[in-house]
Amino acid sequence: MGTPELPEPISPRSPRVIAARRLAKRNFRGKERRFIAEGPQAVREAVAHRGGGEPTLIELFTTVEAAERYADIVEAARAAGARVHHASDAVLAEVSQTVTPQGLLGVCRFLDSPFEEILKNRPKLVAVLAHVRDPGNAGTVLRCADAAGADAVVLTDASVDLYNPKAVRASVGSVFHLPVAVGVPVEQAVAGLRSAGVRILAADGAGEADLDAELDAGTMGGPTAWIFGNEAWGLPEETRALADAVVRVPIHGKAESLNLATAAAVCLYGSARAQRAAGGCRSVTSS
Repeated sequence: MGTPELPEPISPRSPRVIAARRLAKRNFRGKERRFIAEGPQAVREAVAHRGGGEPTLIELFTTVEAAERYADIVEAARAAGARVHHASDAVLAEVSQTVTPQGLLGVCRFLDSPFEEILKNRPKLVAVLAHVRDPGNAGTVLRCADAAGADAVVLTDASVDLYNPKAVRASVGSVFHLPVAVGVPVEQAVAGLRSAGVRILAADGAGEADLDAELDAGTMGGPTAWIFGNEAWGLPEETRALADAVVRVPIHGKAESLNLATAAAVCLYGSARAQRAAGGCRSVTSS
């Protein structure tokens, strides 16, 4: 029996490759309302996700080796109606802009939710990213929110683009798991959430309130939105003033501070635990 013929890889000059490569730039992502999801975990979640009745995954680029290793994902993508293109390692590296591509790269439709829709669903736990500029941090906070069982994430108009490739990679598939609103002014986010019965807490290392004390006092069991600020300089005074309380994560050791994603994880899990204790209905192991 002869060696099976391998599929012809797509040309680097193909219009499909050129279009995918352009999605590295925010203006092209916004114009096409498409973004890149890379790696087996993200692509698997993209295959399973549907937005507005349509499949989220539009195209899949895969090396021959990855197509063999992740045959179940590739077949599921085909079954969902995605166009599958075989590509060389060089083409994948060029489109993904990573040093070590993982062999699977999907082109996906935008999936953000209208802020009004999030409010309509009466959220109990929300992460609001205000002035967060680093895409890796944004994606990691989104992953933390997903893991803590949050109902939604809001990225304000002063924060990084949700669909930045680094943000999508850092979310490790969580971008497909929970509603995310984008481009919402922080004042509008706070007003809308408060009108939906959500308590607004600003996370800040210089906060007057202590997270441990809040938990001990039993004040954290109700619907809560946490506002997280910039990686370097935190939250501006005008944003802190919008909150019902400014809360610090206590530092019991000698560390100067916590980074944004770590502080977000502590705050979100604190709220999730308090809500479970208060109502017995929230689990951090399922959304």
